[in-house]
Amino acid sequence: MYKKTQWSWIIWMFLTWFATFVALAIFLLGHNALLYGFIGILALIGYLFYGLTLEVDKDKRVVSWWFGPGVLKKSVKVDELQSYCAVTNSFRHGIGVKITHDGWVYAAHGFKAIEFVLADGSKYRIGTNDQSGVLAALEEIEKSAK
Repeated sequence: MYKKTQWSWIIWMFLTWFATFVALAIFLLGHNALLYGFIGILALIGYLFYGLTLEVDKDKRVVSWWFGPGVLKKSVKVDELQSYCAVTNSFRHGIGVKITHDGWVYAAHGFKAIEFVLADGSKYRIGTNDQSGVLAALEEIEKSAK
């Protein structure tokens, strides 16, 4: 089984930046339930989107990816893949989850990704900092099937 988590340091950087303004507001305005609630929301976002995990299960022949503890989880059987390859995203792909002209994009940070094209034509670009490891795991599954 191959499993790797790419940490969302950009998301954490922005959350920390926002939290400093909230901390300053608490210091200047005093204790306020709304400000503490906003800190709680920032902490929840940090927990839910701390990183992007990509997993290739060789026994089940499934590729899965998700944010944080399992948010927006998607799984695809390797048999459903028409093709896969290493790609480089651009700034317009950004971070997070979105639909683009290249299909669905799941990215935590950086530009390296693996593009999966399914038999039905849908595309997914999954950000990773270990393209060669993902491709090697997928090729191992293909070799075992032959």
